[in-house]
Amino acid sequence: MRAREFNFDGLVGPSHNYAGLSFGNVASFSNVKSASNPKLAALQGLAKMRALAARGFGQALLPPQDRPNFRLLRSIGFTGSDAEVLAKAAKESPVTLACAYSASPMWTANAATVSPSADSADGRTHFTAANLNNKLHRAFEHAQSARSLRAIFKDDKHFAVHDALPGTPAFGDEGAANHTRLCKDHGSAAVEMFVYGRTEFDASAPAPKKYPARQTLEASQAVARLHGLSAERTVYIQQNPDVIDQGVFHNDVIAVGNGNVLFYHEQAFADEAGALEQLRRAMGGVGADLNAIRVDTAKVSVADAVHSYLFNSQLLSKDNGKMALVIPQECEENAAVAAYLQGLVASGNAVDELIHFDLRQSMRNGGGPACLRLRVALTDAEAAAMHQGVVMTEALYHTLVAWVEKHYRDRLEPSDLADPALAIEVHTALEDLSRILGLRGLYDLS
Repeated sequence: MRAREFNFDGLVGPSHNYAGLSFGNVASFSNVKSASNPKLAALQGLAKMRALAARGFGQALLPPQDRPNFRLLRSIGFTGSDAEVLAKAAKESPVTLACAYSASPMWTANAATVSPSADSADGRTHFTAANLNNKLHRAFEHAQSARSLRAIFKDDKHFAVHDALPGTPAFGDEGAANHTRLCKDHGSAAVEMFVYGRTEFDASAPAPKKYPARQTLEASQAVARLHGLSAERTVYIQQNPDVIDQGVFHNDVIAVGNGNVLFYHEQAFADEAGALEQLRRAMGGVGADLNAIRVDTAKVSVADAVHSYLFNSQLLSKDNGKMALVIPQECEENAAVAAYLQGLVASGNAVDELIHFDLRQSMRNGGGPACLRLRVALTDAEAAAMHQGVVMTEALYHTLVAWVEKHYRDRLEPSDLADPALAIEVHTALEDLSRILGLRGLYDLS
């Protein structure tokens, strides 16, 4: 069946800031408490969406989440009016206030795991909101993520949106950032690859020593069950614990796949040879040959991969049968990575084009192009059944640019999070956005 892949990019919210809350994310930590530019961050993201839509790629957006998270602040004892809650939190627990204002929902690769209808037992596209329970600032996101997904994919004939897994360490789930779909084409049955960092119920299994492993094997298995995936076409691979300790907090920081291509660093997996063998065997069952593009450490170190976000790029299928690699500008500024990419394009392999974007405002918060998007392969009927107001068009682009120019600040300091006016600005902006997107009632702003 013919299908088209849509990338749902996260629209950066009006309170975009650098709180440095994500231990294990090198870029996020290195920019902690510096001033941000929410307006520029949103405009950079919109420019990327517009450019890819103009090229004919399926492009849509996921709206930002409401901030600050007053439910979090009130649940831990801060009382009074909204302004009083903010003032008390700023004085008594500024880190918690930063958590309540976290900008991380823009990383929509962590919003959910998606299994297209070609892979599921009931022939529907399945979504499971990620619980993100490893970090306080992200652990509350799943409720709005599920709410947004249900608003966009509300036709239960075609779609099933599952609530997040239990919010316990055993089922730590970080969504599509640790999930890759490999196939002959987007509309055919695929191999779904889940990459996990640790095993909860096997104390003898390898695990990182410095930074947390955020995805468990048990969570990956649970998502596969919820989605009704075939055991023969589902592969579980352990991430290399050593690269987690080097700042590779998700698999999409060290590997990316599309179609039959797996673009990965040689240190990505705990057992590289075993991982490739599992994938080749499973892909044989769907009539596809694995094209594994390995990046050797001698050419690109793990440190260079992490700092340039080489693997947090997007691999997009083109009409000529080749693929484009969407990279952040940082890749061109890293000598080793730039040299490697020039050789990759000249090699005659699957990737024949590089598309680069300036996403510095987002990159400084610890993620690149692939972190900003959630991939959803849809048949024509499914694409028609989803809510159309979030699909990127030239008209929507210009409307959203005007919306950003109206509502966003161009400088946000850490001290601004205590300002009650900022919370009012965000709520006003999101009410306007829900009207623009045709998603009234998307937020509970009471």
